[in-house]
Amino acid sequence: MKLPRLFTKRRHWSIPYAIFLFIFVALPLLLIVVYAFQDSEGNFTFSNFTRFITNQESANTFVYSIGIAIITTLLCILFGYPAAYILSRKDLCRSSVMVLLFILPMWINILVRTLATVALFDFLHLPLGEGALIFGMVYNFLPFMIYPIYNTLQKMDYNYIEAAQDLGASPIKVFSKVVFPLSIPGITSGIMMVFMPTISTFAISELLTMNNIKLFGTVVQENINNGMWNYGAALSLIMLLIILATELFNDGEDRVSNEGGII
Repeated sequence: MKLPRLFTKRRHWSIPYAIFLFIFVALPLLLIVVYAFQDSEGNFTFSNFTRFITNQESANTFVYSIGIAIITTLLCILFGYPAAYILSRKDLCRSSVMVLLFILPMWINILVRTLATVALFDFLHLPLGEGALIFGMVYNFLPFMIYPIYNTLQKMDYNYIEAAQDLGASPIKVFSKVVFPLSIPGITSGIMMVFMPTISTFAISELLTMNNIKLFGTVVQENINNGMWNYGAALSLIMLLIILATELFNDGEDRVSNEGGII
């Protein structure tokens, strides 16, 4: 009789969710931290982090991954912002089907999309390499840039645009002084959703470069598969700290944007 009473209050329904978070989120993160500061014998050490700093191959891979992530993110903004702007304007895009077509690729597994890209390059007799890697990254992560920007632009109050037009602002002025500043939260969210997964992914680079180009996620995967859990955990922790720092910076930018209004 105690179990039915336990779920009579609404807040008690969060207990299964809290247990799930502890087992599959908090506990794995705790294990990563513990393994990162241990050697193979279980002794406390910082050698895993010093190894990353002194190991030229891992450091070069990390820097290269950041470069690929920056290029991918910039290309996603370049192609994604105009698409999101057109989709958000009812006078330019009146069909909700168009929005669905841009979101639809996210319903397909990323490995299936990457294998389709490999087949496309093979059909066109194009070489697999760095160009194919960037193309595959942009193709896979472009919807994650479009949707946050589209969502922000769709919720934008168009009275601001009409007010700027009534005051004689040109279309370029309206975009640079009204539309773009109000869409910055969507851009920052899109950057978060594209930049960090691009650094940590490994399947896309392995398939589109025939495992000739390694990203940081590939290094983590190889170390864990080879039984070097401690070094792999240290690399994962470095990745998590970068994500945390980026998220804190993103929160600060959002607060400034919300307080500042239109620039």
